[in-house]
Amino acid sequence: MFRDRRFVLGKGLAENAGLRKFSAAQIGLQGDMEIQIPKSINRLRLRGSGSRYVHGGATLQETVVPILQINKKRQSDISIVEVDILRGATSVITSGQLAVVFYQTRPVSDKVRQRALRIGIYSQSGELVSDRHDLVFDMESENPRERELPVRFVLTQKADAVNGQEVILRMEERLAGTSHYREYRTVRYLMRRSFKSDFDF
Repeated sequence: MFRDRRFVLGKGLAENAGLRKFSAAQIGLQGDMEIQIPKSINRLRLRGSGSRYVHGGATLQETVVPILQINKKRQSDISIVEVDILRGATSVITSGQLAVVFYQTRPVSDKVRQRALRIGIYSQSGELVSDRHDLVFDMESENPRERELPVRFVLTQKADAVNGQEVILRMEERLAGTSHYREYRTVRYLMRRSFKSDFDF
């Protein structure tokens, strides 16, 4: 029989309430050897030094070594992509539609998140006078031209009431965890239509 502070090896080992007994086959060994291991935080008493460094027997913390992998991204390194408007030569709306090109300034990556925007044309009093688009800017291309997104806004009949006035192309994003939106960016246009368009609805 061989005895250590952590285990006992031998044949025909007597049962003991403070020890757990295994056969060689139970722990993947060949032969008829038996093994006893102290339960919980118990240990086998032996003379000599070194006992203070033995913590116990077959408990989970004694038999399993956890391996942790930490992959922490600093929040200060993470940003949300910016979106600009590529304006044409004019800032005047003369028909029932307005074509706008939006530009995502950087490609989306591990450290640059996408941005979702709700965009429409509003009167100065805040009334929507066009259709409204929900757009997600999540393009990953390094090519700037491939991060351009053309969108066509169609004016509604409510736009007739603001003819001759300034209107606002408003980009809004939802506040996290709520149903509310905050203003992200705006661009002003002058509504100057001389006739009603067939595209009005």
